Amino acid sequence: MTITELVDDELRTATSSMSWVVDEFLRLGDDHYSIGNYEEAARNYQLAIRSDPGNWRAATSYNQAIRRCVPRWHFEMLHDEDRFRCYDRAITQVVSHDSLVLDIGTGSGLLAMMAAGVGADTVVACEAQPFIAEVADQIIRTAGYSHVVTVVPKWSTAVRVPADLPRRADVLVTETVDCGLLGEGILTTIAHARRHLLTKDARIVPGSARVLAALVESASLYRKNNIGELYGFDLSAFNALATMEYFDSRLTKHEHRMLSEPIEVFRFDFYRDGPEPASTDFVIIPIATGTCHAVVFWFELELVPGVELSNSPEDPNTHWKQAVQCLPTAVDVRNGQPLYLKARHDGLHIHFQIDASRAAPFQVGGLR
Repeated sequence: MTITELVDDELRTATSSMSWVVDEFLRLGDDHYSIGNYEEAARNYQLAIRSDPGNWRAATSYNQAIRRCVPRWHFEMLHDEDRFRCYDRAITQVVSHDSLVLDIGTGSGLLAMMAAGVGADTVVACEAQPFIAEVADQIIRTAGYSHVVTVVPKWSTAVRVPADLPRRADVLVTETVDCGLLGEGILTTIAHARRHLLTKDARIVPGSARVLAALVESASLYRKNNIGELYGFDLSAFNALATMEYFDSRLTKHEHRMLSEPIEVFRFDFYRDGPEPASTDFVIIPIATGTCHAVVFWFELELVPGVELSNSPEDPNTHWKQAVQCLPTAVDVRNGQPLYLKARHDGLHIHFQIDASRAAPFQVGGLR
């Protein structure tokens, strides 16, 4: 056998062996994906790509798994210029050259790099999603801040001093909020950090928030969570599968009519409050006669005094949109005729309940 034939034979053997390895990684990835273990699936698809960088099946499967792990809203969020400017102003106010900054839920690493950019001595950025943490570390290294910023791929509740955090932090920066404020666990996250990760006089960004709510008439929104007769069939039994919780939607994209003025339903001080459940009854005075299909609510987030962010319907640029909770049954309301609104939260979810049948002879606002 000639040298050329020997080399060709070796190449065929190596190619066959590599093909087997790629197929095995793809099989393992498929097995994990089929049972909803998307992170392990992505890891195996990633290994298949490393073994065969041009493998289209591996590339598309990896992307499908990653999309299950990493919500698409990250991209819209990073283009929210108001968010960037407000956090930039707040971070500039609270971070000094000797600050140890803790960034919880760092995502792309943007807030951590902003803290480093204004002179923080040390920044520890924790991110629980491992693929996001890997990318954040890459971004931080590329930006030249790896000597200041350390990415810790953990939930903040698993972070320990001094193993992960050299000492208790002087500044906490986080944006663990959803359109309804509480859905990403900000109350639990900050309460844990206050007890275990922060100095007694640490600055917290954001420092406080309040939630405002209003009644809205919108058949368009109501259809997102309610079905009646369609195409000649009564499909209302499907409503047994409707959500009791809120979803995000941009109110201005739907035909709607506000039936009440917004009222403050919750206020949170992140320097003191924890995730303990709370509920309050309110009396709402409708400003128009109509059919209430939903309660729409939003937050006003005070990062530091004088610097606020909001996802109000009047702020069309916010990436958060508004939180909408459709009523299980639409309620007829009359202009000036009071009705009860109960607002409750369990530390993570906010929920509203309207009782239009109950007389409400009390003053407008929260009942004491």
